[in-house]
Amino acid sequence: MPALSVNAALGNAGLLVMLIAATVGAMSTALAIVGGNRRAVRQAPTFAWLIAGGAVVAVVMMQRALFARDYSIDFVQQVGSSTTPWLYNIAAMWSALEGSILLWVVVLAGFTAAVARRFRDRSDDDLVGWALVVMYVVCAFFALVSFGPASPFAPGPAIPVGFDGPGPNPLLQNHILVLFHPPILYLGYVGFTVPFAFAMAALITGRVGEGWLLETRRWALFSWGFLTIGILLGGWWSYEVLGWSGVWAWDPVENASFLPWLTGTAYIHSVLVQQRRGMLRVWNLSLLVATFSLTILGTFITRSGIVNSVHAFAAGEVDGYLLGFFAVVVVVALGLIGWRGDRLRAPGQMDSPVSREGAFLANNVIFSVFAFIVLLGTVFPLLVEVFQDRQTVVGAPYFDRLSMPIGLVLLFLMAVAPVLPWRKASTELLRDRLFWPAWCGAGALAITVVFGADGWAPLVAFGLGGFAGGAAGRQIVLATRRQGWRGLVGRANGGMFVHLGVILIAMAIAASNSYTHSATLVLAQGEEVAWAGHTFEFVEIVDELDDRVDVARANILVDRSKVYGPAVTTYIRQGMTVPTPSVRTGFVKDVYLTIDGNSPPAAGADTVTLRVFVKPLILWLWIGGAIMAIGTVLSAVPSKRHRRATDATSAPLREAVDVG
Repeated sequence: MPALSVNAALGNAGLLVMLIAATVGAMSTALAIVGGNRRAVRQAPTFAWLIAGGAVVAVVMMQRALFARDYSIDFVQQVGSSTTPWLYNIAAMWSALEGSILLWVVVLAGFTAAVARRFRDRSDDDLVGWALVVMYVVCAFFALVSFGPASPFAPGPAIPVGFDGPGPNPLLQNHILVLFHPPILYLGYVGFTVPFAFAMAALITGRVGEGWLLETRRWALFSWGFLTIGILLGGWWSYEVLGWSGVWAWDPVENASFLPWLTGTAYIHSVLVQQRRGMLRVWNLSLLVATFSLTILGTFITRSGIVNSVHAFAAGEVDGYLLGFFAVVVVVALGLIGWRGDRLRAPGQMDSPVSREGAFLANNVIFSVFAFIVLLGTVFPLLVEVFQDRQTVVGAPYFDRLSMPIGLVLLFLMAVAPVLPWRKASTELLRDRLFWPAWCGAGALAITVVFGADGWAPLVAFGLGGFAGGAAGRQIVLATRRQGWRGLVGRANGGMFVHLGVILIAMAIAASNSYTHSATLVLAQGEEVAWAGHTFEFVEIVDELDDRVDVARANILVDRSKVYGPAVTTYIRQGMTVPTPSVRTGFVKDVYLTIDGNSPPAAGADTVTLRVFVKPLILWLWIGGAIMAIGTVLSAVPSKRHRRATDATSAPLREAVDVG
């Protein structure tokens, strides 16, 4: 056997081990639970280590094949190249369909092993056992897809002597974010498998009380956090790479990641009501089913080749598998919910809509409506093409027009919900608790008017943002007064930091969407042009050529202070030209420079056509994302009060709660 084919042989062996371990693990564990074989049930976590080991071997072999230029493998022929820098060579694995499924496989295997380790002392608990069964089934499906129709180790056609591949898609080898954005996004996507598995286990065992929520709260929280960061990194990549100055275009593939984020966000809030009042059980199960199902649907949209997107992969043979698995998940989950309908009746009831549980229910409804609007706009063109054999487009105006009022309502709920008590709120209490948040909203509105903002939508957004920020700030101040720095941790106060991050992002989006200015400037060499309070001087064209790229960079002196270099990069092997913007970032506004990729300037040219965007508050998008990440971590740390409550809850009592 040729030396390089060892990569394919060992990689396929790893995937086969994972497939067999997941299949046997699911079947044997389920049979052991049903048959009451406690000894066999306790062996269930062993299969998780075999699954993880097989997945790791497959990934290591794929990375080895990419670095060794093992062109006996078809996938390496597609994305490998001796000219690709080593960082982008790592990212080449997830730059195409088969490698992206392999990334999903190894992340899923990692979560499965983490669950097995976390609950190793409770491996004979039926709830844990059935959760592992569900995770093994999901592992078996993705291992089957990766071993079969989306095999990254399939042999390639014969190649001539001296062949060198083209390398990854040029858009995926010109910014360091491609090394982080997909893996972090997948940690969010795949992580929701854990709470979904425990939800299904709760339905199977009939323990549909609050016990399974306690076991999976942090898993759901961190998965949501990773998904949030992944989406924001995707927006940052779009801003820095694509040259259109935007961060979100309502692209179908962007929507595919946003949909589970919406339902996951609703679940993160709704679960508090079930833990506190025993209400919204069906809501929470349905939201988890929707979140997991939408990750599968999003994978189908991204990898079936049915949508046109810079983010999408070429058509493959996995679309039928993914669509079939999506249908099975939905049917089985809804069947289990229907089967346990009598046990899902909430022991508590809502005393008043003007209460915290009432606000969370309204939050659920708004997020669900938002998700439906995005889902409809995303799949409607696909349905038209299937049933009417014609193409149509649902553009950004549809999403912008419908999402704007929803965003404003959510800002209002973010302001009101934190000050509402459980059960019922009096008028006097609301007046007292909303006094300072209302003044913060009025102050934010006044400041935006002073700085020249106009238009009702951004003004309302800034006013509500100040209102919601005041409510979050009030909560944090009160908590730190009572408990010192310890008041910053815990679900409620960490959540307020998340709210502050969301508010900053909402304000940045409102400002950039409403007050961006742009112009096309034709500059002669040495000429200085003034526009929008800035000056731009064309210095020279610099050409940089190597075996991989031909870069034509226009050096532009901005405001007589610093030279910026928007460029057009031609990737020689692919014959593809990509504009690379240059951005001057500031706390108040960005100055975004780009040049037309269809007509790159030649070396020595004495004129350049420059596209300039002045975009306010963009930096606060990324600051808001960082604050959301910090808030997520703080939310996962148990507060002192929560630790006392947890310590006081004995195992028998928890089991009683589980019975519901």
